[in-house]
Parts: sequence; structure tokens; C-alpha cells
Amino acid sequence: MDRRDFLKFSGTTAATAALASCGVQNGNEDGEVDYMGHHEGPIPTDKMTYRINPKQGDKVSILGYGWMRLPNKKDDDGKDIIDQEQVNRLCKFALDHGVNYFDTSPAYCRGMSEESLGIALEASGYKRSDYFIATKLSNFSPSQYSLEEGIAMFERSLEYLRTDYIDYLLLHSIGGGGMGPVHQRYLDNGLLQWLMEQREAGRIRNLGFSFHGDVAVYDWAMAHHDEYHWDFVQIQANYVDWENEDKGRSGKYLYEELVKRNIPVVIMEPLLGGRLSKVPDHVVAHFKQRKPEDSVASWAFRYIGSKPAVLTVLSGMTYMEHLEDNLRTYSPLEPLTEEEQNWLEEETATLIKSYPTIDCNDCKYCMPCPYGLDIPGIFVHYNKCVNKGNVPESQQAKNYQKARRAFLIGYDRSVPRLRQANHCIQCRECIPHCPQQIDIPRELQRVDNFVEKLKQGTL
Repeated sequence: MDRRDFLKFSGTTAATAALASCGVQNGNEDGEVDYMGHHEGPIPTDKMTYRINPKQGDKVSILGYGWMRLPNKKDDDGKDIIDQEQVNRLCKFALDHGVNYFDTSPAYCRGMSEESLGIALEASGYKRSDYFIATKLSNFSPSQYSLEEGIAMFERSLEYLRTDYIDYLLLHSIGGGGMGPVHQRYLDNGLLQWLMEQREAGRIRNLGFSFHGDVAVYDWAMAHHDEYHWDFVQIQANYVDWENEDKGRSGKYLYEELVKRNIPVVIMEPLLGGRLSKVPDHVVAHFKQRKPEDSVASWAFRYIGSKPAVLTVLSGMTYMEHLEDNLRTYSPLEPLTEEEQNWLEEETATLIKSYPTIDCNDCKYCMPCPYGLDIPGIFVHYNKCVNKGNVPESQQAKNYQKARRAFLIGYDRSVPRLRQANHCIQCRECIPHCPQQIDIPRELQRVDNFVEKLKQGTL
């Protein structure tokens, strides 16, 4: 099996002191909120906001369940496996509270996501017509480029998902590497034509693509809409990058191109891999001073859900508290006012951008590293320390000793030493796989230089 055949698997963070200053206390059964701003009252089962897919008439929950970041447990050999019992419980709870869109891929969770979702949906007791399944043609490896391999991947998806049709089928992550991979993966081998034939036959109800990367690929796809008739498109959009100068990351540009063509929009990474909920303490206070009862994450979900062409917003809800918080946000959705929207896009986005975090979403598309580095683990630790104020600029920083100790001890605890940034040989194999177009080797070198200065006391 090629190392790229399946990608490795992969909370809202807040500060008690900052929230307490805003009057947020521990919640109780009477419906107060906990210290992270999660409302603890009952979750309605009949208030979910739905959007209508104009082509099929599908009534789709605005909250979609991303089946990428699932809870794990250890097997008898100490290896991480999906905690299927917990997954089943999350799936049933989501369905019971109105969620009906589930997004997966052959590449997620070490290749186990589709099978896990198939098991969970079957165990839920709901009929096949009660929910929509979205999956992808994730033929990332050159060994998968042939028409035969693409067809085999699609047929396996049907088997794992325990269904005979896919509601929403995506060409997975076009844009990375430019048009070359699009030709290799879907055009020159006839696979896209075959998928269109499956749509005509009813085995695919809606055909679209997910986009990351080179905007020229996106523009090509838009220019060929009359030929391929995209039924929906999945893009990354959030209030921080809504007006990004890079059109490939500008939610506004991508969204408006779809609106022009009346193509329903599916949103991924509304929290930027969790970074828009795991914010510094005083940014948490910035939110809480405005609406103490709302979680930090709920603002991002309300922002993107308020866009009228959005069919559903995907969230990888690993834990029940994530699911419950998002259910409350969308049951029903309270659209943002124009003033709130401007406050997020301008004041709040500027505040968040002032922190030197690395644009890693912890998607793990860069994994496995051929030299064993835990690339997302390194970046997640660095970003966490930035948010907690544990990345001092110099030895003159007021909290230097405390921050130094927290960074170094936390680094060794979260990333094994043989998988840390100093082992990067700058091979650059990871770069084409990063949806955020991060220069990963350069960022790893930057982190390693910072670590070495902390260790040597030369910062």
C-alpha cells in the first residue's frame, strides 16, 4: 500500500479568569452556561435550521457532521482505533436532534471513516431516506489514477457505507498542485466522465468538488460549469479569511462565484481546524463582553451559517460537548446582524490575525511524513503556546522563565523527540499535500530555531 493511499487520522479552549470577569459562571440544569460558554440547558430536537437544495429539493440540516476527527481508544495492542461505541452514540444523538448530513472520505481516519459511518448510521435505527451521505473520490496517490482504480474506490465506498447510492459525491481537494493533478486524477483517465454517467444512473445524486489551493483551478471549474453541471461545491470559509488577498483562500471570492451560478455551497473548516475557538484569553474576553452566554465557536458558526447560499456547514465534532454546542447554535440559527458581521470581519479578525500562529488546520493531509515527523502535532503545540502567551519574544519578556518551561516541557510531552522539528531534512514532500499552502519545511525550521534558542538560553 502506498504511504499516500490513506492519510493519517487525526474543544473549545478558553480561560476561566477571562470569562469570570465577564460574568460567566459554571452552568447548571436550569440552563446557565459553563466557563467555556457552552449553554447547558436542554437541546431542542425540533428546532434545527434547514436549507433546501434547489435541484433535488433535499431539506439539509445547516449543521453537517464531518466524519474526519473521530474519538479514538486503544486496542489490545495499544494502537489507536476508532471508538465505535462512542461514535454510534454521537451519530444517534445528532440524528435525534435534526442533523441529517454526514461527510466522510476514503482517506479519513486511516481509511476507516467510511466504514465507521456506515456502521453508525445502520446502528442508529434511522431509514436511509432520513439522512444524506457525502463522500469523496480521494484518489491522491499515482497508483490510484487509473479509471479502474477510481471505479474500485467508488464501489468500496458504497460497500463500506452500506448503501447503493451516494447523495453528495465530491472530487476530493482539487487545487493543490495546479491543473496537473486534476488532469491526472479525473480528466485524462475518463473518471470524471464516468462519475457523470453514475449521476445519470442515479448512483450519485449530486456531483461536486472540494477546493483547496490554486485559484486558477477553481476558476477553471467555474468556467466549465456548463459542461460538468456541478450540483454543489465545498469551500473553506470563515470570518478571518473572508476577504483574504489570496483569492484561493478568500471565502468571499469563492462564495460569490458560486452564488453567480446558483451552485449550493458546502462550508468546511468554519473554525479553521479549531483555531477560531482556541483563541488567546483576552480574545475570549472580547467575545464574552459582547455575549457572555455564547461560546466562542458559536460566533464562527453563526457567521458562516448566515450566508444564504450555504447549504450546510461541516464540523468535525469529536466530543459530545462540541456536538451539543453546535446544535444549540443552529437550533435554530440566529442570523448575524450587519453590525455583528462587520464586528467579526474587521475588529475581531484583526485581533486574531495579530497572533503569529501557523495556519495549520490539523487536517493531517501532510501525513505520514517519510521521516517520521509529527508535523501537525508540532504546529498544534506551537499554536497552543502562542495563544497561552508561552512563546516569548526575548529573555526580557516578563514571563520568560515560566513560558520557556511550559513550551519545552509541553513539546516533549505532546511530540516524541524523534518526531520533532529538528529531524526535518527539508525534503519538501509535504508541501503539495497542504490545503493551506503552508511552506511546511520553513515553518518547521522556524519552530526548531525557536526551540534551540530556548534550550540554549539565547533567545
